[in-house]
Amino acid sequence: MEKTRLIYSDTTSEYISNTQPEAGEKLKIRIRTPRKATGKVMIVVNDEISAMKRVRRKGEFEFYEASVVLTEEVIRYYFKVTVDDEDYIYDYRGVTPESGNPDALDERYSFKVIPGFATPDWAKGAVFYQIYVDRFCNGDTSNDVRTGEYKYIDKLTEAKAWNDSIDSGINEHFGGDLQGVIDKLDYLKDLGVDVIYLNPIFVSPSNHKYDIADYDHVDPHFGVITKDEGAVLDSPLKDNTEATRFIKRVTSEENLNASNELFSKLTAEAHARGMRVILDGVFNHCGSFNKWIDVERIYEKAPGYPKGAYVSKDSPYHDYFTFGNKGEWPYNSDYEAWWDYNTLPKLNYNCKELYDYILKIGAKWVSEPYNADGWRLDVAADLGPNKEVNHAFWKDFRNAVKAAKPDAIILAEHYGDASDWLNGGQWDTVMNYDAFMEPVTWFLTGMEKHSDEYRPELIGDTDSFWNSMALCSARMSMPSLQTAMNELSNHDHSRFLTRTTHNAGRVEKLGAEAAVRGADKSVLRQAVIMQMTWTGAPTLYYGDEAGVAGFTDPDNRRVYPWGNEDKDLIAFHKAAIKIHKESKELSLGSLMRLPVAKGSVAYARVYGKDATITVVNTMNIEMEYKLPVSLLGIGTGRKYRTLLTTDENGYKTKGKRLKDEDGVLTVRVKPGGAVVLRRKRIGNKKKNGKKSGRVE
Repeated sequence: MEKTRLIYSDTTSEYISNTQPEAGEKLKIRIRTPRKATGKVMIVVNDEISAMKRVRRKGEFEFYEASVVLTEEVIRYYFKVTVDDEDYIYDYRGVTPESGNPDALDERYSFKVIPGFATPDWAKGAVFYQIYVDRFCNGDTSNDVRTGEYKYIDKLTEAKAWNDSIDSGINEHFGGDLQGVIDKLDYLKDLGVDVIYLNPIFVSPSNHKYDIADYDHVDPHFGVITKDEGAVLDSPLKDNTEATRFIKRVTSEENLNASNELFSKLTAEAHARGMRVILDGVFNHCGSFNKWIDVERIYEKAPGYPKGAYVSKDSPYHDYFTFGNKGEWPYNSDYEAWWDYNTLPKLNYNCKELYDYILKIGAKWVSEPYNADGWRLDVAADLGPNKEVNHAFWKDFRNAVKAAKPDAIILAEHYGDASDWLNGGQWDTVMNYDAFMEPVTWFLTGMEKHSDEYRPELIGDTDSFWNSMALCSARMSMPSLQTAMNELSNHDHSRFLTRTTHNAGRVEKLGAEAAVRGADKSVLRQAVIMQMTWTGAPTLYYGDEAGVAGFTDPDNRRVYPWGNEDKDLIAFHKAAIKIHKESKELSLGSLMRLPVAKGSVAYARVYGKDATITVVNTMNIEMEYKLPVSLLGIGTGRKYRTLLTTDENGYKTKGKRLKDEDGVLTVRVKPGGAVVLRRKRIGNKKKNGKKSGRVE
């Protein structure tokens, strides 16, 4: 074995003295190197190089350490190590030969520590479950949207039966609500869920509710309708100037207050079960139904509402939006909208009144009596007229939310490098597209995350997988990585099960049946195993565990199939989640790559003397792997217990105990399969003042 493979460091608690240090603190940074082969060991911190001191020798390893007194500045560092007279760079990529290699130093891969930055401990490695409320469970039919209740984007609302197909998009309502979520809390608890993430729940005319009409209230169609003056629908609407039905059914104070109270009940019930709840914050834009702008002219003739900014230039909300010079007042259609969708008016954060109001909303919903546990932020990088306003707002938002609830999480939707926001003063973490969803999807399916493209050459491309993971993971500090939302599917992309079909395209061209034609659950099982063993917070999209398929939206928003679930797949998810939750290394441990041939991925998560190994085989033949587990630094000649095995036919939760021979563990994995093994030291009773134990 190459001696340089023994070099290892990262920013977990094994290799830095504090993973969330404060400014002014002396931080100890460590690196492991091969014994009796190491020459100079240097650390380069923010371009300043210094020698490291050897502090320990153990087995095949030597350990070197350096201390850095932190300021408020973010530190980036890498190592320079000499082994057998050859010089190497060590960073997020691993070992890179320095001599004659102009690309050896690449600062994008440096390790990162942010003084004063911490993410909630409860979110590190937590199992999240995303719920698109209208499609999860209908717990209260009395609050269902009625066919013809109101008109939106020139279409009347349509009430759908639970198992109907999705046809026309945002005007279709299936009746899912917060009572339905409450009714299924025990199901979620039994599944192993720690955190429920709700897509938007505030007043809105659509089923997705990313076009919010009122940030202060839960939509009564998701909440409670006790006062129902609009219950009788005796004729279709001619236009919205006649439409008092939305006002009557939704915006009565009685209904709004009762709906907010139901959300308080949901969080209380979740907390009683040891689960948390986070909300979707749509603050870049509102909806054209919003009383501030009133493009649909819903509120114009309703008593008690000021004129909307679309209706009157003298509206008190005029400065909440950005208008151009076209058109005449009233009914000025020339307003800035997100991606030019006129149903999504972009909010103007140069307006201090609006700015301060949204900060209050951020704090309100994490405070009594609502007690949400944080926010997922929709299109967060787009908020505001420019980067300066954007960053200023998110700093203030963080301060407002954390002041109200110090351990609330602030988690943003973002594609690409989020370093500018993950610098300690704005977001905690992100939906992990770049350093999880995309690399895993390409590696296992060869599909783009919308199912728009199929590239079979990327299936099993081990180097591409690791290169993507290294580059994108290096952009985040460890507190952000450990809380990053690791999803396989969500409301914006095709279902992962549909990606296993290799049917590239969208539902309008391919048809709904194509979303399941050729689906391969063995590949989904591989993906779930990676999700549950990778650094971050594994996040299920409702129904993935039950076999729900679908192309990108709206097809990915099919209802949960209560009564027709894939119970075997649910049982598999429970087994994988159980492994994740019982293994501390899978939340807080180091991630060490184990070398295997192309077509496969193998890695270990290590925390102290405990280790969990994952091996995934994308080949169509059974593979035998010789895994150099001596790299893990937990000793050799040890037994590993097989926790989970999968193949093309299913899965098993019990398997053989395997023992490494001279630091090499031989593992066989069937075609399209995966294996999870664990070595754990158990027993900590003291005998003669010393800890004793055995290895499981």
